[in-house]
Amino acid sequence: MKIKKQNDQLEGFANKVVKIHEESQKSLEEAEEKIKIQKKEALLSAKEELQNERQEFEQELKQRRQELSRYENRLLEKDEKMEAKIQSVTDRENDLSKKLDELYEKEDYLAELVQKQTQELERISGISCDEAKRILLEQMEKELKMEAAQLIRENENYIKETSELKAREILSLAMQRCAIDQVVESTVSVVSLPNDEMKGRIIGREGRNIRALETLTGVDLIIDDTPEAVVLSSFDPVKREVARVALEKLISDGRIHPVRIEDMVAKAEEEIKELMYKEGEAAAMALGIMNLHPEIIRTLGRLYYRTSYGQNVLKHSIEVGNIAGSIALEIGANIELAKRGGLLHDIGKALDQDQEGTHVQLGVDFARKYGEKEEIIHCIEAHHDNVPANTVEAELVKISDALSAGRPGARRDTLEIYIKRIKKLEEIATSFEGIKRSFAVQAGREVRVMVQPQSFDDAGATKLARDIAKRIESEMDYPGQIRVTVVREVRTTEIAK
Repeated sequence: MKIKKQNDQLEGFANKVVKIHEESQKSLEEAEEKIKIQKKEALLSAKEELQNERQEFEQELKQRRQELSRYENRLLEKDEKMEAKIQSVTDRENDLSKKLDELYEKEDYLAELVQKQTQELERISGISCDEAKRILLEQMEKELKMEAAQLIRENENYIKETSELKAREILSLAMQRCAIDQVVESTVSVVSLPNDEMKGRIIGREGRNIRALETLTGVDLIIDDTPEAVVLSSFDPVKREVARVALEKLISDGRIHPVRIEDMVAKAEEEIKELMYKEGEAAAMALGIMNLHPEIIRTLGRLYYRTSYGQNVLKHSIEVGNIAGSIALEIGANIELAKRGGLLHDIGKALDQDQEGTHVQLGVDFARKYGEKEEIIHCIEAHHDNVPANTVEAELVKISDALSAGRPGARRDTLEIYIKRIKKLEEIATSFEGIKRSFAVQAGREVRVMVQPQSFDDAGATKLARDIAKRIESEMDYPGQIRVTVVREVRTTEIAK
């Protein structure tokens, strides 16, 4: 029984195994079939992609072949054009070679023709080619000289129009601002008397009063027939002023005797010293100059009684300081330095009557003694060209000094100065070769030079005028300017028969 059950179980198990085997075999077959189908599909897909890629490649290859074909056609066209150009250049080179040969032939022909013409011209003119060149060069040199003279005149006119216009504007403006009235130089003073009886009292018994007054003051008293007046004569303006003040005090007091005269002279000297200090201080204040040594101020005040060619030296110094300051303002220089140098430039003139030496050297030593700066001392030292002016301010002081002294009405020059200036001008003009005569006219403001016409041409006359002007500038000192006029007169006379 048990064996039968076991056999039935084994049989059922075997059936199940067979069934499972059949099912697995069937699944395997189905799987193989699916794999075959998938392979076929993959193969077809790969073939399609390959076909598409092949078509794209063929299309791209076709396009590239077309581009290469176009490039090839272009290269062929360029090659043809290049060959055409090469041929054209070759033809031009051949033409140029032919023309160059023709030019060489013509050049040889022209050279031969020029040589024949030159020989013929030499035969006709009677001069050689070298001589003709020399004559031509001389003519060209003469023309160049005339052109140079013309350029010189044009440049001079241009410089005068541009530079002098501005300079005149600045200088005229400075002079208009600073014009100061001048006094006339005199060596005498007149004291008015209340009556002629006062003359006897001034003389005193046996002349003791007049002798005392003359001894104490150093001034000569002239008592003559002039009604109600006494004349004081002295070259020292300070002493003359002391005597005038003392005499006026004596006349006002009425008591005139030697002791009283001595007292009045002493008081007058103190008053004049005080007045001089005030005048010096007023001059410094007028220019806005501070920190001057008291002795410098006192010495400046002495210039109030000093004149030079009729020009009051203190007023002249103030004017120079004003002009120098005005010009310094226009050109951007040191205004204070220019004014200070202008005020002190002639301070030596207050000392030259008591000490030996020129007023320039005395002024330099005096300014250095009382602590003035070297720039101010240089302005004093250079204002008459004793040394070259190395600063702008020193040059301005020198220019301002010439302007103040040279403007009309500022000074009363003597006849001797005019004669010396005129003689010097004529000597400089006649010192050049080829000068016939020279004339200084307009009180030395112009010199006219007559030249020998055969010695100078137009260019030479222009150069001569310039040379004379340069020599006048280097050898003479003068206010303003001097015109140089060269006259070259040529006269030709023919007689009709």
